[in-house]
Amino acid sequence: MHDLCNIFAYIAITTQMEAGMLDDRDRKILDLLQRDAETPLSELAERVHLSASACSRRVQRLKDEGYITRAVAVLDRQRMQVGATIFCLVKTAHHNADWLDRFRGAVAGIGEIVECHRLAGNLDYIIKIVVRDVAHYDAIYKRLVSRIELFDVSAYISMETLKDEMAIPTGYA
Repeated sequence: MHDLCNIFAYIAITTQMEAGMLDDRDRKILDLLQRDAETPLSELAERVHLSASACSRRVQRLKDEGYITRAVAVLDRQRMQVGATIFCLVKTAHHNADWLDRFRGAVAGIGEIVECHRLAGNLDYIIKIVVRDVAHYDAIYKRLVSRIELFDVSAYISMETLKDEMAIPTGYA
């Protein structure tokens, strides 16, 4: 009977992995890696109670299935001298595909623009820009508006970052 239970458990786990579903160990691996992508495999394996080889296979599967899209180094913004954050709220008079393609290109071509989101509601976009100071923002603003026509741009200077979390919840997948 004990062997039969082990066989059923193995089949259930194998089926779950083949279906691309996450289990608690996968979620824990993702939690750990998104907090520190350089966590040694041996430490990762120990923290999720797996052998290093089993943990390595899981990490590779999570990459192959697209749960892990990339690993990045998070730089110190003060040391990089881009400590100021500006949020721009943008309204446009244009909503056609050609304008949107040009807007995407304009935003993508400016490295100081680190995020851009299309919004629902009475504003069209919010842009997050990292710069040295207000004069640097002004130069970025002029580059942006020289590349694309915008109806209205309102800038807001972040006075303090209350939360800056890169990790996302893993319990929903």
